Amino acid sequence: MYDYLIVGAGLFGAVFAYEAKQRGKKCLVIDRRNHLGGNIYCENTEDINVHKYGAHIFHTSNKAVWDYVNQFAEFNRYTNAPIAIYENELYNLPFNMNTFSKLWGTITPEQAKAKIEEQVRESGITNPKNLEEQAISLVGKDIYEKLIKGYTEKQWGRSAKDLPAFIIKRLPVRFTYDNNYFNDTYQGIPIGGYNVIIEKMLEGTDIKLGVEFFENKEELSSLAKKLVFTGMIDEYYDYKFGALEYRSLRFEHEILEQDNYQGNAVVNYTARDIPYTRIIEHKHFEFGQQPKTVITKEYSSEWAVGDEPYYPINDQKNNEIFKKYKDLANNEGDVIFGGRLADYKYYDMHHVIQIALKTVEREFQG
Repeated sequence: MYDYLIVGAGLFGAVFAYEAKQRGKKCLVIDRRNHLGGNIYCENTEDINVHKYGAHIFHTSNKAVWDYVNQFAEFNRYTNAPIAIYENELYNLPFNMNTFSKLWGTITPEQAKAKIEEQVRESGITNPKNLEEQAISLVGKDIYEKLIKGYTEKQWGRSAKDLPAFIIKRLPVRFTYDNNYFNDTYQGIPIGGYNVIIEKMLEGTDIKLGVEFFENKEELSSLAKKLVFTGMIDEYYDYKFGALEYRSLRFEHEILEQDNYQGNAVVNYTARDIPYTRIIEHKHFEFGQQPKTVITKEYSSEWAVGDEPYYPINDQKNNEIFKKYKDLANNEGDVIFGGRLADYKYYDMHHVIQIALKTVEREFQG
């Protein structure tokens, strides 16, 4: 008899299993996939750690979380500095003085601010009714048309005029020559990839992979006193209030017979007529010198039940449905829900660790 059956071998499940083991508890971790790590899993191809489910860059300003994750791996000094390509022109992201200099030839912050203010004023938009108007009212027409419009429409699969304004409440604009995408104090990639972290967390814990929980729910649940569920909360309740909606992703991985394809780990393609949103070149996450390279084209796609869920669509309709599931979950005595799918919320990795540790604290207090 196990103390906990943990459904999902991703970051939340691994942190919970590790902390439970430290407290003398016995856990069984299961996952429907044939590997550990959930979406942070890396597959070694041509001696390159390939981020199989999209780019994952660890970043946080929470020193406790940074110290915690550094128990399990050494991190390199990788800094996320993506580049955007629009019609064969390169721009730095996030929007900063390098971006503005390329767009307009501006040199000083005052010149860049004046240019943005002029375009915002010319737009005449005072009460934005959709995402397009909201973006133009914040950063003007040039930045919107070259760096926001096409990328956003590909991400959401619809026209920016048909998307609500609240999706872009604000846009990060920096009047410094700083290409570091994140503002966080700590940032890096674990040396050897994310598998190192998950494997260390789950060392000594019983694991079963390729197991579909819902095909054998009762029997599996009977193996443990309590269940930790990190999957989709609506699926757990058999979609009784309807399916929560997501955007999904599709990846095309390719091995190239060259040592350097694009010179950067992440390059966004912001034109609407290019079907993928970005190309990831994985070796640059760890400053690799391998003779070959692996690239991944990332496509945003519509989601249906059975597809891989990535980004929750947290509009009013879905949030109201989620609240009904959450109310049921709150009344469960022996089931703990956690992680982005159970919470129907987009989390970065540091958020997942923080929430998992808080869950552990609540579970084992006293």
